[in-house]
Amino acid sequence: MGAMVAAVAGGLADFARPALADGGGADDESARLWYSAPASRWLEALPIGNGRLGAMVFGGVDQELLQLNEETITAGGPHNPVNPAARDALPTVRQLIFEGRYDEAQQLARDSVVSDYYEMCYQPLGNLRISSGDGGEVADYVRELDLGRAVATTRLRRADVTFTRESFVSPVHQAIVLRYTADHPGELDLDVALDGPPPVGKPPWAAAPTVSPTWSTTVDASGDLVLTGNPSPLFGVDAAIRFVSRVRLLTTGGVRTRTADSISVRGADEAVLLVTAATNYPVDRPSGPGPDALALTRITRAAAVPYRRLLADHVRAHRELYGRVSIDLGTSAAASLPTDQRVKESATLDDPAFAALYFQYGRYLLISSSREGSQAANLQGIWNDRVAPPWQSNYTLNINTEMNYWLAEPTALAECVEPLVGLVRGLAESGARTAREMYGARGWVAHHNSDLWRGTAAYDGPQGIWPMGGAWLCLHLWDRYDYGRDRAYLADVYPLLRGACEFFLDTLVSHPQHGWLVTNPSNSPENSHHSGQMLCAGPAMDTQILRDLFTNTARAAQILHTDGDLRRRLAEAGERLAPHQIGSAGQLQEWLEDWDTTAPEPAHRHVSHLYAVYPSGQIDVHRTPALAAAARRSLELRGEGVNDDGWAVALRAILWARLGDAERAHQTLRLLFAPKRHNPNVLNGTTYYQIDANLGGPTAVVEMLLQSVGDEVRLLPALPAAWAQGSVRGLRARGGFVVDAAWRAGRLDTATLTSRFGNRARVRTPGPVSVTSHARARAVSHPEPNVVEFDTVPNAVYRLELR
Repeated sequence: MGAMVAAVAGGLADFARPALADGGGADDESARLWYSAPASRWLEALPIGNGRLGAMVFGGVDQELLQLNEETITAGGPHNPVNPAARDALPTVRQLIFEGRYDEAQQLARDSVVSDYYEMCYQPLGNLRISSGDGGEVADYVRELDLGRAVATTRLRRADVTFTRESFVSPVHQAIVLRYTADHPGELDLDVALDGPPPVGKPPWAAAPTVSPTWSTTVDASGDLVLTGNPSPLFGVDAAIRFVSRVRLLTTGGVRTRTADSISVRGADEAVLLVTAATNYPVDRPSGPGPDALALTRITRAAAVPYRRLLADHVRAHRELYGRVSIDLGTSAAASLPTDQRVKESATLDDPAFAALYFQYGRYLLISSSREGSQAANLQGIWNDRVAPPWQSNYTLNINTEMNYWLAEPTALAECVEPLVGLVRGLAESGARTAREMYGARGWVAHHNSDLWRGTAAYDGPQGIWPMGGAWLCLHLWDRYDYGRDRAYLADVYPLLRGACEFFLDTLVSHPQHGWLVTNPSNSPENSHHSGQMLCAGPAMDTQILRDLFTNTARAAQILHTDGDLRRRLAEAGERLAPHQIGSAGQLQEWLEDWDTTAPEPAHRHVSHLYAVYPSGQIDVHRTPALAAAARRSLELRGEGVNDDGWAVALRAILWARLGDAERAHQTLRLLFAPKRHNPNVLNGTTYYQIDANLGGPTAVVEMLLQSVGDEVRLLPALPAAWAQGSVRGLRARGGFVVDAAWRAGRLDTATLTSRFGNRARVRTPGPVSVTSHARARAVSHPEPNVVEFDTVPNAVYRLELR
């Protein structure tokens, strides 16, 4: 047996410890982004949000600008994107692929299978502009985003007066709140205006020029600024969404005035601005009050609450999520620099604290863009200033949407997954129609892209003919159960799992050479196996996703004591899936054929066939070492992703960590932090912004410190030398375990494992450990010296120390 389990006397002192003080660094000076100058552009501004509403805060001196978003402002409207010729064309496309006539298959698919629709653009709400006049020379300027409180603050001094602004988006009171104060009375002179989205020219991917959004601003009888409008029409499709936003100015002291489209105050002691917004979504199932009434109700309710309570309620709600995890990876002199300078010099500075900041910033961004009751985080989370944003700011289901949520379960943000579950429900509803009309199949399917309107057909050319988007999302449904073990939740989502399986049981076809069950047509996202040719049968990623889908659905059915016949069929189909294959270069094959080394893009940004390593765990350094070596070889052949988008670099860092290479993982993480990929506000993408890297990078940090693979918890599996001393508290593992760990000189010092449900624990450590607990513990013999396995009792804490 590789460890000793001893029962010791004691109570639940460790388990009953209070929540991490104000959120595990909530008031820690290091848990903030800060700057010594205002933002001069959007990618310098600071993001705040509550899942439904978002704002970018510029912190200007004479004019404050908040660029505003509401989660449902999207062009177009409900539609059926299925190409009516697809069902008749698919058998011919399949046959052409099996015959190796890929160019003919791809042309037919482009003409007769791909949807004639585009995904529609997620668009901005507008801009709140507050002018405060030119008061002369400014001193002591600072703006910051406090991650632990989710409050953006701007502070500056003019003459002997210090002015302060605080901004936040309340998840409790559903309003954006901006407060102005001065340390002398009567010093606030403000002019407030609200305008809608800007006009836009022809986006590069559009079939026809767009036109400007339609909006207008008035001041109503109550004195509120009221913005009403519609998103910009795209592709000849009128916008079904109608939006309303209201701004109310509350003041202490001063004289208020208004014009037809602005409100002002002179000589105030304090001013609080409230912003609400609403739309008519869902437009096809209207019920309840319209957007005008909703926006008015929300602002009236928020205005009845004193500012101190608005702030306290907001901070409390944020800390309830953010405060569950704390992290310390060490520090250096670079940690004292302004954030924009840290980003600018990140390629050369030794700054381990920046990795910790990046980790907590990712958690902050997920909390702020994906809360219970909101839409799922899209390609930009919720923050977007463009009427025609990159990739329509949609849901890209061949990795980007999934990456947005990888950190949720291990970093104790399970509630943030609820909007993703809602997205899956919507996709399953529309995907049932797509399965029926496009494939003649039961169940449901979603391809590689979707949007607010939950389109599930094959968009965007041959790369869109990838029927695995919904199946991959089902892994998140299972993971939500596997971490939380909520049987009622599992019963609720089980029909989604079953429906996804039914689609593939109806549509998988037998490979004419091997007899394996394969998808056809499909592609390995978004890679060509020959010049310009993507379509193929049974790419490795499809088979890997199906193996997880079938296995997890069968496990769910067993737990729920249902669908015995389905379990049998899934087991039979699973046995007929293609095995993992190792190619001529020692690599894990991306396709059924050994095309990896001759494919036109050997350094392609996607490494889809390594899904089996992460997020799946089918290939593992301890359980399948030969396949793990092949996966490592694939990663080496693919390259470091030096010129890739941030999400691709984040994925490589995660994979190196999962493969146990601490230094390669850390080196790749440093590539992710480089200024060519991050802006002064630490949002990813200097050419265009996407949030996925901001959420994937923290996942790499998790994987370096804690891995939860199957039924095994791994402590410090890829700890780099640069993080020689540190600690983490509150991470989660499968089976309902909470993990804290501390290390010194690169060596585990202590760790605690809290068992929520009394499951058997299996822990892999950097060396043999002893385990102590107040509760009765029964050790289970294990042949590996660095693995300890023992039975736990609910709500007990187990302490692990290296011997």
